[in-house]
Amino acid sequence: MNIQGQAAIVTGGASGLGEATARELARLGAKVAVFDVNAELAAQVAADLNAQHGEGTAVACACDITSPDSVTAALALATAANGPARILLNIAGIGTAKRVVGKDGNAAPLADFARVVNVNLIGAYNISRLFAADCAKLSPLEDGERGVMLFTASVAAFDGQVGQQAYSASKGGLVSMTLPMARDLAQHGIRVNTIAPGLFATPLMKTLPEAVQASLAASIPFPSRLGKPEEFAALACHTITNTHLNGETIRLDGALRMAPR
Repeated sequence: MNIQGQAAIVTGGASGLGEATARELARLGAKVAVFDVNAELAAQVAADLNAQHGEGTAVACACDITSPDSVTAALALATAANGPARILLNIAGIGTAKRVVGKDGNAAPLADFARVVNVNLIGAYNISRLFAADCAKLSPLEDGERGVMLFTASVAAFDGQVGQQAYSASKGGLVSMTLPMARDLAQHGIRVNTIAPGLFATPLMKTLPEAVQASLAASIPFPSRLGKPEEFAALACHTITNTHLNGETIRLDGALRMAPR
């Protein structure tokens, strides 16, 4: 699919990998809807994109992806501003680290596990199902394609570390969902892929001490540095333009394999 002129939705688009991807889409000529629970940050990113690329480039949409009503309202707002979207990039997510049995001998709180799975897995499915239902009604483009979506997993889906049960389960669920969803939506001409990033220089990562960041970067075989959000954005956009890429999960990690801890 040619990105130029298409309406795109980026969840988690107000910061980190999502913001980098929203910026790359705008640079490539897409009309971008910045979905985020942080309405203020989303508005700042959208305003910046409009200033850089012209009014009408971006719209901010406050959205809780776990809420069907919130997603429905955000999709309606995005459609009114940019027209029907053919591109959905699921980048919103949260993390936690809880040992099954803590140092105090108590079991990990179930609510923590449920919250991570609810946002990362169920939330991603929630917006994807609603996007797909709208996208399936659009006229087909070249090769019969109507739309494309992307999930953002993690290398933790394959080699999660101690305490990452909830995070790894949620990201592993996205990986496992990719192929059956691609097969399910093939009849509608909607492609589905997933990126599993490793260690990236996101705002959250930058809150760690520099010595910790350096140690993490040194654990990456090559290049021995943290990934750049722009590199994630470039791959995300490639999954849109390469029409034969479907039902696939791609690790983007510099050959990193995470140690147990």
